[in-house]
Amino acid sequence: MSLTLRTILIGFFLLGLAGGAVLPSAGSAYAAEESSATQDKVRVEVGKPLQAAQELSKAKQYKDALAKIDEADAVPNKTPFESYFIARSRGAAAFADGQTELAAQAFTAAMAFDRLTAVEYQDIARALAVQFYRKPDYPNAVRWASRYLDKGGADAQIKLLLAQSYYLQNEFAKAVPLLQELNRADEAAGKVTPEIQLQLLANCELKLNRNAGLVAALEKLAIHYPKKAYWNDLIRRVQRNPEFSERLALDAYRLQRYAGSLEGADEVLEMAGLAVQAGYPVEARKLIDQGYADQLLGSGEEAARHKKLQDQAQKGAADDLKTLAQDEKRAETAKTGITLVNTGFNLVLHGQMDKGIGLIEKGIAKGGLKYPEDAKLKLAMAYLYAGQKDKAVQVFKSVAGTDGTADLARLWVIRITAP
Repeated sequence: MSLTLRTILIGFFLLGLAGGAVLPSAGSAYAAEESSATQDKVRVEVGKPLQAAQELSKAKQYKDALAKIDEADAVPNKTPFESYFIARSRGAAAFADGQTELAAQAFTAAMAFDRLTAVEYQDIARALAVQFYRKPDYPNAVRWASRYLDKGGADAQIKLLLAQSYYLQNEFAKAVPLLQELNRADEAAGKVTPEIQLQLLANCELKLNRNAGLVAALEKLAIHYPKKAYWNDLIRRVQRNPEFSERLALDAYRLQRYAGSLEGADEVLEMAGLAVQAGYPVEARKLIDQGYADQLLGSGEEAARHKKLQDQAQKGAADDLKTLAQDEKRAETAKTGITLVNTGFNLVLHGQMDKGIGLIEKGIAKGGLKYPEDAKLKLAMAYLYAGQKDKAVQVFKSVAGTDGTADLARLWVIRITAP
């Protein structure tokens, strides 16, 4: 994580402290008693060891500097300002020496005097949050990152650090709102959220067993980082919805293929088998031929079986082509639009785009469909296969249903319109 931290180590003895305090040189005289006008001064017995601590700190002799600060702290009857000044000085020296716990204790004491500006408070809290995260000490990282944000800090990296700290403590429900807020800010600014943040959000939702949140996170990953793993996980998550219908398995494979995420010979052959069962042998033939082209099929112990299936698919597609005209005639005279839709989609798969799309549209208009939303999916895919993406998206967006059709349609839109 890259953080530009405003230094709290330089000038903590110099001009510009809260209340206009000035640390005079070692030989200066100090007023033994304070008035309201001069209350933000330190006495010489306190200032002299602090002056020495300053020089030691400049020489990076932080342990010796801390010893001098302890000497100043031992002076009796300190004023509130002297106690504040000592606590702040100890915090800076301890931080520089890598003593993060001591620095945190000292700065906590300094903060109690309510003299730090908001910017000073934020700088201290941010620096400590980062140091505790690196140690790693996640509870303290959470504590100081929260203080930074509560004080009005706006560094998105600290918000991410806080979310990561929650995640690493298994407090996933606390991490999610922070990650969602970061994502919304990125979207509002026209930025793409880093992949690691979206992965973190997805993992939190997974740990919380919240499928809807996980799918939403995976959708963002699939949009901006379209890797096979994200698309496959996303599609499978949709299929795991208890309401998802098994009749849509082939449609899910079609989306997976379009996304370029079919993996291995088994998935290719399973999809091909489903296509044959659905009455689309030409789709099976294309799948198997592509499997050979991608070197997923045709080698190893299953090579003979693959060749047999390829031959069967080629014969089935050729036989199907011979009966297309008859199928079209039967579809035109059918009482419902089911045959029109199926025949039209088959024509599209055979490359007869315009005729096939016309039949699907006619079948939808005729009605009597058992699954009208499935027909819309086919029409949208037909437009897509014909190269008419805008029309495909329009139809996909019109798909409804709670059995998985609308979920698949939404994923199609995401894949088609992804940058």
